[in-house]
Amino acid sequence: MTAQGDDQHGIPPKPRLLDAVRDRIRTKHYSRRTEQSYSHWIKRFILFNQKRHPSEMGAPEVEAFLSSLAVERNVSASTQKQALAAILFLYKEVLAVDLPWLDGITRAKQRVRVPVVLSRLEVERILALMEGTHGLMARLLYGTGMRLMEGVRMRVKDVDFDRREVTVREGKGGKDRVTMLPMSLATPLSNHLERVRALYEGDRAAGLPGVFMPDALERKYPSAGKSWPWFWLFPSASLSSDPTTGIRRRHHTHEQSLQRALKRAVSMAGIGKPATTHTLRHSFATHLLESGYDIRTVQELLGHSDVSTTMIYTHVLNKGGRGVVSPLDRLR
Repeated sequence: MTAQGDDQHGIPPKPRLLDAVRDRIRTKHYSRRTEQSYSHWIKRFILFNQKRHPSEMGAPEVEAFLSSLAVERNVSASTQKQALAAILFLYKEVLAVDLPWLDGITRAKQRVRVPVVLSRLEVERILALMEGTHGLMARLLYGTGMRLMEGVRMRVKDVDFDRREVTVREGKGGKDRVTMLPMSLATPLSNHLERVRALYEGDRAAGLPGVFMPDALERKYPSAGKSWPWFWLFPSASLSSDPTTGIRRRHHTHEQSLQRALKRAVSMAGIGKPATTHTLRHSFATHLLESGYDIRTVQELLGHSDVSTTMIYTHVLNKGGRGVVSPLDRLR
């Protein structure tokens, strides 16, 4: 029976596969980026298998797809892992099928990369070339060790001036953590909030819908989205339509605008390193370790679940050849 016939008899048609995937992701409160990533990889998996429905396939097709990514596409280990997570989510959460352990996968090579780190002087040169909101955001990322999206998604309530703390909400893995508020940013942030407050008041006077609320908070606290504490710390200058609900409201500033501003500053400073917003986070960690802070403290500030992830910065501290002085430098 066709989907149209089902509808005529009062039986709703089955949702399309990707719609069912998105519904399940939103039910489990995964981030929008995870939704986009999972949808992308599930599409790729289906196209790889000549548009066959996943319910008609199983472990052999999954193994062939993932092996193809490693062998033919030469993707990184993390990319292959992401694709696997998406497909396992499809089978377990949407199709209610548990796949056996996938032994036949050709694993992509796990490469250990030493992160790009800026010196303190290089950070100073870059930040000196960044002004306004972008300059404030870049200083906040470097001064707190936050990831790009953690900083972009901050709310007014996440900054505690009295305790000199910043609360990072829904970080990697859905975890919250607390980091320091740099004292040098207290006054600039206070001045920034005065300008943001004027924008907030204008939105309320115009009768605009409140800002996006995470999880089910919009239903639980209908008026919270219109309250000052929940307003974006870095709101967008223009309105946009929510891709999930279609509601036209004020979203946070777009992350790409900060990325472009930093890229321009790096170029203007004449720095020959591929520095990005994430480089500020790497530099934050390295400079703290150089200052003598213990690695467990840095781990907590960065929000790493395992100290082995934080240990990568000790490679940067060795300053070439594991800190050994070259015999060439001992010659007269």
